[in-house]
Amino acid sequence: MESMPLIVVKKDGNRQTFDKQKLLAGMLTACEKRPVPLSSLQSVADAIEMELQNSLEREVKTSDVGELVMKRLKALDEVAYVRFASVYRQFKDIGTFMDELKLLMEDA
Repeated sequence: MESMPLIVVKKDGNRQTFDKQKLLAGMLTACEKRPVPLSSLQSVADAIEMELQNSLEREVKTSDVGELVMKRLKALDEVAYVRFASVYRQFKDIGTFMDELKLLMEDA
């Protein structure tokens, strides 16, 4: 049985096919110079793809994909999580960055 392609809806409304390699590349950037094995990131990418494919939705917002990545990165490496979050959430100033760090510290 052939599966329907998963479409990612970007913030500007554009749509593109889900690309696991692009997802992995974003996580690799966040994990640069961190002790996170590539195999762990590949497992995360596989798990996210599987979760998205198993949902009944054929379109998913980039914000939903970003939240799934952040949830898993937080468990793998907190520094990588903060790096990813800073790009994903587009921190506007040091205050919003500090708010995210405070949330991270509260969860620890």
